[in-house]
Amino acid sequence: QVKLVESGGGSVQAGGSLRLACVISGSTASGSTDRNPCFSWFRRRTPGQEREGVATIDSDGSISYADSVKGRFIISQDNSKSTLFLEMNNLKPEDTAMYYCARGVYCSGSFCYQTCSNFGYSGQGTQVTVSS
Repeated sequence: QVKLVESGGGSVQAGGSLRLACVISGSTASGSTDRNPCFSWFRRRTPGQEREGVATIDSDGSISYADSVKGRFIISQDNSKSTLFLEMNNLKPEDTAMYYCARGVYCSGSFCYQTCSNFGYSGQGTQVTVSS
């Protein structure tokens, strides 16, 4: 069983920065189709809202972002792929949301930031609040 735990959320003023971290532990079963997974961050502004993909590292190592965060957010991971990061700069009030990390299945392409989290595992989320 794969487990993801996010941290680093908080309250900041517009223009500020936060760095989210996601520790990933556990493993998938032998023969699983997600041996070469994608990793992503997504958010929900309100509970029950459809998830909004933010950033992803796809199965080939390519990175893609939603247009709304491009140039402000940076996704990265450590060499062991056990920790995923999201550096968020120049935060805006519209970035206020619960942020989740996800370990998906195989995905390759610039659209992966939208679909990576649709399958696989995700964490419980960390709240980010940006005040104007």
